[in-house]
Amino acid sequence: MQLTMTPPIEMTTETMWSAAEHTIAQNAFQTAYTREIDALMLDVRKQCTSIDGLDQVWKLNDFLNSKRHEIEGKYDYREPALVFVFATLLHDGWLSMDDLSGLDRLKLDKISALANM
Repeated sequence: MQLTMTPPIEMTTETMWSAAEHTIAQNAFQTAYTREIDALMLDVRKQCTSIDGLDQVWKLNDFLNSKRHEIEGKYDYREPALVFVFATLLHDGWLSMDDLSGLDRLKLDKISALANM
């Protein structure tokens, strides 16, 4: 009995992006960013309604500083990082595979595999 094995998905960052894929990537990137910022704004509004002391103000400040650092680090639109960024956004629920529709199958496979790790 001979087993055939599928070659592993190559996880290099050397990925070429067509002009059409750049447009899809920009739209997906902006969609995820908007979703995350909208959710953050909703969360902050809820937290603000329950502030009744200085300790809670500082707690909100710490939360916002943490979120700012997290978001600024996550949204990296440099081409070599896009597969990893999209995998993170997919894993975190800010993107769906439908948002990435139109990208090359190999890129989608890489993104999906990384998101499931």
